[in-house]
Amino acid sequence: MKATRNIGMLVALISSVSMLAGCSAPILASQGAPVQAPSSGAIDEYFSNWPAEADPALVGRRIANNFVARNFDFQINSFHRWIIYPEVCAWYGALQVAELSKDQALKEQLIGKFDQFLTPEGARRLSPRAHVDYRITGVVPLEIYLLNGEQTYLEIGRDYADKQWATTTPDGITTEARYWADDLYMLPVLQVQAYRATKDPKYLDRVAMTMVAYLDKLQQPSGLFLHSPDSPFYWGRGNGWVAAGMAEVLSVLPPEHPNYARIMQSYKLMMAGLLKYQNPEGLWLQLIEQPDFWPETSGSAMFAFAMVEGVKRGWLDAKTYGPAARKAWLGLVKYVDSAGNIKEVVVGTNKASNEVGPDLEVQKKFYYDRPRKTGDLHGQSPMLWTAAALLR
Repeated sequence: MKATRNIGMLVALISSVSMLAGCSAPILASQGAPVQAPSSGAIDEYFSNWPAEADPALVGRRIANNFVARNFDFQINSFHRWIIYPEVCAWYGALQVAELSKDQALKEQLIGKFDQFLTPEGARRLSPRAHVDYRITGVVPLEIYLLNGEQTYLEIGRDYADKQWATTTPDGITTEARYWADDLYMLPVLQVQAYRATKDPKYLDRVAMTMVAYLDKLQQPSGLFLHSPDSPFYWGRGNGWVAAGMAEVLSVLPPEHPNYARIMQSYKLMMAGLLKYQNPEGLWLQLIEQPDFWPETSGSAMFAFAMVEGVKRGWLDAKTYGPAARKAWLGLVKYVDSAGNIKEVVVGTNKASNEVGPDLEVQKKFYYDRPRKTGDLHGQSPMLWTAAALLR
């Protein structure tokens, strides 16, 4: 089904569902700003000559094809009514891998996966909730628009981004902000993506202001981030969301923007902090600085993505961070099985205070005891982002 559907009817339908739910609507991103690359020799030294099993195009396509073959969670899990954010994050990365690896058939399959949502019935599977985990849905249609220029996708994605800012706090930040580390990907990537699609600077101003507010609340002198003020632990994937979100923002934010220097400073401080905790196989732990915890792949892949972007765009010293990024990728691909599923991914994780209360020892045990899965999209997604960054 092509994107020549009635745009007005579709957007109106999504809006009417939003009003019935008493909420707003959905969210996400693609790479855009010119790369301020270091010398090609530095890039070649660290990001080429891969062993066959670690070739980013092959690994990326294997994981992307794994995503194409999956049903949506709402099709197999009655608990979910709508597209969920891990699906959006994986879809976003898979679209980039397909484009960058010039796999036209894969790209068409990934775009075609959105066809069902271009019907009035299918549009009801696009969440109307005013919540960061659902707004992010808009990232995928915006990415498709960036690939094929069809206006239907722009209308759907931009609608999500604008509704996210329909209600703000007195300082101008969306009322969807929770001040969890996770939000520093969920909120920025939608607004960044809307900027990439429209070039309207209001999206950059929103995201930069929000990011600085979060940096002030959550970043510690070590460069790492608390999961939240009342769950004061350096959770791996929580920090991974931040690292990936800052890389997305810095990829489009012009250096002359008033908040650029602050965000870049925080990004570099975080990358320096992470270097201290990378383990011998190239990964990071479930609680980053706790040596008795276990290596966790989703956060590690997010850190790999942020470092690859930093080296390629000239934000980070290639001789320092190039080896760390390469080591991370080589370590991670060892966890990918023949079906394109990555192992040792911690399941979706609420902040500990919400689950077990204020006792910090009990909270720490909560993070340690979180189950691990193979093929969980929280881990599939950043592997796709990193493969795309290596191909870019």
